[in-house]
Amino acid sequence: MHRSQSETGITSCDFAVRRDAWDQVAFPTHLIAAPSEGEILFRVDRFALTSNNISYAQTGDLLGYWKFFPAQEGWGRIPCFAFADVERSAHPDVKEGDRYFGYFPMSTHLLVRADRVQADSLVDASEHRRPLPAAYNRYTKVSADPIYRPEYEDAQMLLHPLFLTSFLVDDFLAENGFFGAPVCIVTSASSKTAIALAFLLRERELEAVIGLTSARNRAFVESLGFYDRVAAYDELDSLDATVPAVAIDMAGDRDLTRRLHQHFGDNMKYDCVVGATHWDRGGRDKDLPGATPQFFFAPTQIKKRSDEWGRPALSQRIGEAWLSFVTTTGQWLQVVRSYGKDQVAETYAKVVAGKSPPNEGQILSLWDAPKGA
Repeated sequence: MHRSQSETGITSCDFAVRRDAWDQVAFPTHLIAAPSEGEILFRVDRFALTSNNISYAQTGDLLGYWKFFPAQEGWGRIPCFAFADVERSAHPDVKEGDRYFGYFPMSTHLLVRADRVQADSLVDASEHRRPLPAAYNRYTKVSADPIYRPEYEDAQMLLHPLFLTSFLVDDFLAENGFFGAPVCIVTSASSKTAIALAFLLRERELEAVIGLTSARNRAFVESLGFYDRVAAYDELDSLDATVPAVAIDMAGDRDLTRRLHQHFGDNMKYDCVVGATHWDRGGRDKDLPGATPQFFFAPTQIKKRSDEWGRPALSQRIGEAWLSFVTTTGQWLQVVRSYGKDQVAETYAKVVAGKSPPNEGQILSLWDAPKGA
C-alpha cells in the first residue's frame, strides 16, 4: 500500500463494489484535501467484514446505507465498523493520534467535520450525513470508553455492532411481550447477530429458543450452548406448530420465510426481519399466513430507549451485557486477518459467496501493516 502525502492532502484508497453486481470490486483512489477548520482526517486502521455488511449492500438503496460514504455513479462503498486514528486535526479539541471506534467506509482514510466533541466522542456533521441516523454518525474515543479492552479490539469490530442490534431486538421483543409467543425461532442461527441474540434470549422467560441453520453448520451452532434446540432447514416441519412462535429472521430467504409461515399459520405471531445472510435468495411473498414480516430498524429502537432511559443509562445497560457476552468469544470465535488490497478482495468474495465458516471473524485492512496488527 502506497500513501502519498503533500501539502495539499493525502491520497486515499477505497474498496468499492458495483451496486448492481456486488461481486465486481474496484480500488479507486482520490485526493483528500488537508482538513479545513473543524475537520479531522481519520486513518482507518482495521475493519470487520461480516454478513451484516452484505445486508448493508442489499438494503443500501432502501435504507440509505449507500449515502454515508458516497462513491462514483453505479458504485458503492459498503459501511463497516472499524478502529481509526486521527492523522490530521483542524479541530482544537481533537488531538492527532487519538484512536476512535465507529462507522467507516472500507477505505484508508475518512475526512469528517467534527461536531459535538466531548471527552468520549465526536459526531460527523458533514452535510451529506446530517439527515442520516445519528447513531451511525457518532465516533467513540477508546481512551474514554468504559467497554474498551485492547485485547478485544477484533471482537469489538466483529461483534459489538451486531451485538447492539441483538440487544435492541431482544429489548424490542421483550417490551412487546414476545407478542404472546413462548417460542422464538432464529434463522441463520450461526450468524454472529443470531449468536448474540440467542445469548441474550437465554435470560428471558421463554419455553424455547430454536435455532435454524444449515446442516453443515448444525454441529457448530449446537456447540455454542445458547439455543435450546437446533434444527437444520430441512427439519423445519418437525417444529411444533401448535405453539405460538415469533420468528427472528437473520436469513432473508424468501423460500424459508414462506415455509415458516405456512408451517405455523396463525401461530406465527410476529416475524422480525433483521438480516439477509441469504441475500441471493431475498424477496417477499404477499399474503403469507400469520403475521406480516416487519423489518427491524435498529436506530428507531435506539432513539426510543435513549429518549426514555437517557443515553448514559442505555449505554450502561448495553455495556454490561456486552462485557458478559464478549468473554464467551474465546470459546468459539477464530479471527482471520487479511491485509492489503489483494487479500481484502479475496476475503470479500469468500464472505459474499457464503464460504466463510461461522466460527471465523474476518478482520481486514487496506494497509499492508495496520497499526493494530
